[in-house]
Amino acid sequence: MNLSQFFWNRLKEHPLARVGPGLITGVADDDPSGIATYSQAGAQFGLNMLWTMPLAFPLMAAIQSMCARIGRVTGKGLAANIKITFPPYVLYSVVALLLIANTLNIAADVAAMGEVAELITGVNRHWMTAFFVFGTVLLQVFIPYHRYVNFLKWLTISLLAYAAVLFTVHVPWGEVMKHTLLPTFIFNADSAAVIVGVFGTTISPYLFFWQASEEVEDMHAKKEALPLLKNKRVAGKELRRIRWDTWSGMFYSNITAYFIILATAVTLNVSGITDINTAAQAASALRPLAGDFAFVLFAIGILGVGLIGVPVLAGSGAYALSEVLNWNTGLERKVSDAQGFYSIIVVSVFLGLAIQYTPISPMKALFWSAVINGIIAVPLMIVVILLVSKKSVMGKFTASRPIVILGWVAVAVMGFAAIGMLIPK
Repeated sequence: MNLSQFFWNRLKEHPLARVGPGLITGVADDDPSGIATYSQAGAQFGLNMLWTMPLAFPLMAAIQSMCARIGRVTGKGLAANIKITFPPYVLYSVVALLLIANTLNIAADVAAMGEVAELITGVNRHWMTAFFVFGTVLLQVFIPYHRYVNFLKWLTISLLAYAAVLFTVHVPWGEVMKHTLLPTFIFNADSAAVIVGVFGTTISPYLFFWQASEEVEDMHAKKEALPLLKNKRVAGKELRRIRWDTWSGMFYSNITAYFIILATAVTLNVSGITDINTAAQAASALRPLAGDFAFVLFAIGILGVGLIGVPVLAGSGAYALSEVLNWNTGLERKVSDAQGFYSIIVVSVFLGLAIQYTPISPMKALFWSAVINGIIAVPLMIVVILLVSKKSVMGKFTASRPIVILGWVAVAVMGFAAIGMLIPK
């Protein structure tokens, strides 16, 4: 056995290798665009936006667990299930808007990664952005899923940087608990915009498609594994795994977002810095207030989650469109077996790169991505709830009543967010 094979075998034995799609999905939710939104919440409103994360956690986890269940039970991705259950216009409109939103989100994310890398290395941001784009594309296209997914899982550790930042600054924990449970702020256009942004960033449509498809990928990666509809014997074990994996992954995501809001609240807000437009700006603003170490930790977190977020954005769109067009899908497939699928990934990421050289600013791209996601999130969540409740789709593995109720609460919250997003200040 050579050294590389020995290393790879040891890596597969690590507990992190046994974690499912929930962890990656959760971390991808805290992409650079999300970090910018959470940083703005903390900078503008201090501790008074911490309450959003405890509320968002069960709603996000409920929706994502439904998507994971759909994938594992049926053995098909979300788009494939929508295709056979709903009218074509539902499928085409959702997937078209998803692809547009994902491309704009990729543009904002890679721009933020380039800016942060420039702050750390001094190398021009455009060169660094191109480096990250080519790197993520090569990894997705040429590395088999069962190896690439372990690389992504190790990158999830980068989120711990935001917890570490809190050890470098003073945190009034008594005030933190008080404001988490009893926030005090005036509800107006500004606070509504931030609340809308936080929920819109936390519950995002691209995560729905990704998690359902990754359950299918994981199923195919196991020898002789079948959809639960065809192999009911392992259903109990698999559904327990999905429940644990999804809820723990979403908890990791939400507690990290909580830490980001908290870190910027106790540094930027108390110093009078209340306007943050990008994740890189948040990292840069931390430097004189919390020191170089806090800046580096924050910046490393941005780069780490960006390397997860961009592939998830590109991959979710590729799964969705490929299922619409009946193309072969899967990161485990060779390029020659899924040319259309990989072409979508390449095109969407490089379009995101190309936007850097157009008059469209990354912040404009992020704004329109948020608007489109806000528009499609509500009907898409309704579709997910209807799918996971249909015995014709799920057999006897329909979602439980508490999960469905949480799903409808999420629809109501996101409906409010979507309306708020469309109301001009």
